[in-house]
Amino acid sequence: MIDIALGQSDVEIERCFAIMQALRPHLIASDFVTRIRRQQQQGYRLAYLKDEGTIRAVAGFRISESLSWGKFLYVDDLVTQEGDRSQGYGSNLLNWLVDYAKSHACEQLHLDSGVQRFAAHRFYFKQRLEIRAYHFAINLTQS
Repeated sequence: MIDIALGQSDVEIERCFAIMQALRPHLIASDFVTRIRRQQQQGYRLAYLKDEGTIRAVAGFRISESLSWGKFLYVDDLVTQEGDRSQGYGSNLLNWLVDYAKSHACEQLHLDSGVQRFAAHRFYFKQRLEIRAYHFAINLTQS
C-alpha cells in the first residue's frame, strides 16, 4: 500500500538519505538531518512515498510567493529509488505535490531540472510540465 507523508522525525528524515543522495551525491549522511532541519526553518518540507514499508521516492519542496509567479510550490528535489523507477512512484509523489500545492492555495508548481537529466525531462513532459524559462546561475565561492 502506497503512503505519502512529510518527514517529521529525525528517523524519518534519515531514512530518506539514500534516495536523496542518488539525486544529490555530494550529501553526507552525518550532515543530512542537520541540513534538512536548517532548511525546514526556511520553509523546506521533505515528503516521502513508502510502499510495502520501504521508502521508494522522496521530494523536498517549499511554498513561497513572488511577483512573477504569485504563491507557488517549488520542488527542490524529486527522486525515485533507481531500482523503483517506472513503477508509478514518481508520478504518485508529483500528483501528491500538486494536490498539496492546491490545498495551500498555490497558483503554480515549479521545479528546475539539470540539463543532463534527460530521463527526468521525459518524465516531467509526461506529467504535463512545460519548460517556461532558462535558469541562470554563477558560483560565488571558489573551490
